[in-house]
Amino acid sequence: MEQPKRLFDFPLYQLEKFPREVMMTSKVNGQWHTWSTQQFVDQMNAMSRGLLKLGVQPGEKIALISHNNRTEWNISDHAILQIGAIDVPIYPTMSASDYEYIFNHAGITHCFVSNQELFEKVESIRGQVPSMKNIYTYEEVPGAKNWKEVLDAGARDDNSEVERIRAGVNPLDLATIIYTSGTTGLPKGVMLSHNCIASNAIDSCDRLPEVSDRGFRTCSFLPVCHIFERMLHYLYIYNGATIYFAESLETVKEDLFHSKPMMFTAVPRLLEKFYDGIVAKGAAAGGVKSKLFAWAVGLALQWEPEGKNGAFYEFKLKIARKLVFSKVKEALGLTEIEAVASGSAALQPRLARFFNGAGIPVYEGYGLTETSPVISVNTLNSDGMLRVGSVGKPIKNVEVKIAEDGEILCKGPNVMMGYYNDEEKTNEVLKDGWFHTGDIGVVEDGFLRITDRKKEIFKTSGGKYVAPQLLENSLKESLFIEQCMVIGEARKHPSALIVPAFDALKEWCRRHNIEWTADDVDACDPRVKARIQEDIDRLMESYGTWERVKKVQYLKEPFSIEGGELTPTLKLKRKPILSKYADVIEKIYVDS
Repeated sequence: MEQPKRLFDFPLYQLEKFPREVMMTSKVNGQWHTWSTQQFVDQMNAMSRGLLKLGVQPGEKIALISHNNRTEWNISDHAILQIGAIDVPIYPTMSASDYEYIFNHAGITHCFVSNQELFEKVESIRGQVPSMKNIYTYEEVPGAKNWKEVLDAGARDDNSEVERIRAGVNPLDLATIIYTSGTTGLPKGVMLSHNCIASNAIDSCDRLPEVSDRGFRTCSFLPVCHIFERMLHYLYIYNGATIYFAESLETVKEDLFHSKPMMFTAVPRLLEKFYDGIVAKGAAAGGVKSKLFAWAVGLALQWEPEGKNGAFYEFKLKIARKLVFSKVKEALGLTEIEAVASGSAALQPRLARFFNGAGIPVYEGYGLTETSPVISVNTLNSDGMLRVGSVGKPIKNVEVKIAEDGEILCKGPNVMMGYYNDEEKTNEVLKDGWFHTGDIGVVEDGFLRITDRKKEIFKTSGGKYVAPQLLENSLKESLFIEQCMVIGEARKHPSALIVPAFDALKEWCRRHNIEWTADDVDACDPRVKARIQEDIDRLMESYGTWERVKKVQYLKEPFSIEGGELTPTLKLKRKPILSKYADVIEKIYVDS
């Protein structure tokens, strides 16, 4: 078989080239259930035949919604695509009103959901979706049709009709519509062809660690409805990886320990939590152990690629890795880790240095749903391919240039076909073959560095432009700041809403014999606030006086998806945050 050109070619390619006894394994109720490559392909074909029996036609839209990643989702994805239908993956955390909009906008005819909660959510809007025919569940749900009914319907049929339709699917045909969660307004349906995603998966391969000859294992837990994790599933299949699906985000550490992956994907928020947990545990050890740990962390935070810190530094780091970080890796189940791919949001340089220094390689990359998604990514595969603070060099067949206003433009086979049923918005971002990302950045020695979102840059009342994301990333370098949002549009100066890292503050208080009264910095001993302010002042020193955050307000609750402050990919929803904390923000500026 030639190189895969359509998404359903990937499992067929694996079956022909290197069939696996364990291709995918899902954890359900604490038990692991495995599929070989042959079993996966057999069920994929059976489901395709079952869908044809339901009357599904090429071009029909079928929704896939799951709370956790699972083999059944992947089987459904390939089964839908190889009969020329189009799948529409949807975030489980979206509201029922968003579901109603998406289902009607796309014209969904069938829907597969993971459990009772999602079944009830879709069922609640079913009457408002005229195109809707059937809802199936992956788990057993009373009163609901189960996906096995579709499998059983096609179990014993001849596969010739599936093969006939499959042969007619063109790589340039629409494969999927992904509705971006967005930080404002209604979701937009990003149209990606088979070629968009397939080319991105194959063109990203040379940034992978060299692990195939040792039995490539990976653990998957980021939402597969997002193109970042989904594209990597195709890449994993292409490279013969065994994919372990974590049971939930709550069980990630346990599932990593079980699977001992060589690679997995993460978002900066997760790496922050790992870092905070590691540091808190090391500090709590006490005595000589804590001093040794602090020494090792200090070394890791100075890390530079390719031994740039010199031989003596590398000698000390080798000792730190053996005495300290080997135990950290063992506790996390990362004894064989070769790469953690970080995306979706900016990674603090502090975290990149720490994890790489600790022997847990983190490759930060960049992309958007509209670019399938990878535009650029760091790697340690070869010299000169990783720079801390950058998102790496563009991958093969992808071009990047910076517009006069600083916006990052991208061209390549990975760029979307457009927004579904929205020519106006498509024309706003696709011009002369270049996709306008909306991000501001620079290219330095071939490395792309993101500085901000074009639409998020604001102007103070003094007429000065401020890039909030740059300031936020700097502020989060503090061990005591977990989340923050910089504000100041049309105000006299920038300020910030800050969610403190309460666990780190509690540990600091314990070591300084300061009583911790509550998860409320304003109610604590004044020395707590003074300690955070010390970090803020230091981190703002490199900025112009007009850019520096002059005042902060400490919040008691973190920003969350459930609270409406974060998108499903953990990006700040700035308008809802501004609205929610309007009174707090007014007080900041009244008092300043």
